[in-house]
Amino acid sequence: MEDDAIVHVIDDDPSMRRSVESLLRSVDIVARTYESARAFLASEQPDLPGCLLLDVRLPGLSGLDFQSQLERLGIGLPVIMMTAHGDIPMTVQAMKAGATDFLPKPFRDQDLIDAVAVAIERDRVRRIDDQELALVRERYALLSDREKQVMAFVTNGRLNKQVAFDLGLSEITIKIHRASGMRKMGARTLPDLVKMAQLLKL
Repeated sequence: MEDDAIVHVIDDDPSMRRSVESLLRSVDIVARTYESARAFLASEQPDLPGCLLLDVRLPGLSGLDFQSQLERLGIGLPVIMMTAHGDIPMTVQAMKAGATDFLPKPFRDQDLIDAVAVAIERDRVRRIDDQELALVRERYALLSDREKQVMAFVTNGRLNKQVAFDLGLSEITIKIHRASGMRKMGARTLPDLVKMAQLLKL
């Protein structure tokens, strides 16, 4: 049994929850089921890759409304929407809000399995990206104010002598700050540093 990823199935239909859980279990994917968005929020969630399989029409907080709140709630799991009452505007709204797929009920087993596999892989990639960003932020916090200034200039294409002129410093001083900043950031080359600056949105 693959236990390094979890699919969270939120649907108010008990037979649908059982059916989806059984299908996913048959291909070694762990699923947890909930009858509402609030039941999901009230449960303790393991910090594992996964996705949300979310019914559009739910009691209380609807699937679309819940999807729109995920970012504010700090939930980064990819969302697969499903509904027996889908229409084009609803599909467009869900996809614009970031859903990875929209499955009309009844759906083929393979369509669900494929959608879940894509969503889990997307979440794995997101988690790696988040870890990389956290590390870059930690390193950036170690830079002096002057090193941050120099990094911002050089990663925007300014030459050392141009940065020196802009800051009223000698070119050798800029080179020293640049080298020190690159060392602290763990950047071996300028393109490495530029990539880090892009992650930080400098």
